[in-house]
Amino acid sequence: MNTHDDSYDPMAVAGQDRTEENRKVRKDVKAGGPNVARDQLRAFIERVERLEEEKSTIADDIKSVYSEAKASGFDTKAMRKIVRIRGQDEQKLAEEEAILDSYKAALGMLPLFENDGGAA
Repeated sequence: MNTHDDSYDPMAVAGQDRTEENRKVRKDVKAGGPNVARDQLRAFIERVERLEEEKSTIADDIKSVYSEAKASGFDTKAMRKIVRIRGQDEQKLAEEEAILDSYKAALGMLPLFENDGGAA
């Protein structure tokens, strides 16, 4: 990558400026301003803080939904497991279930080969 390319912005996603704040810091970097590192660091920290705040708000909202479901008589542990399963890749889920079944069979928790009703 050509580091002298004026279109490259290390603070941007895919080389595109995302905010006015990023453009301002980039101009300061080009101009060689004395407080560039401090301003850039502050911008990164503030972005992370905003995202952490949003993450906290979302976590509170999710907790509230589970509380509502529990009050309606639903098992929240089972719901959490369903949410986790639905978010997984199908192939990865099938692999995980196969391993779990083989471990259960090894511990005598279920037969390794269940009878399908056919003659053996």
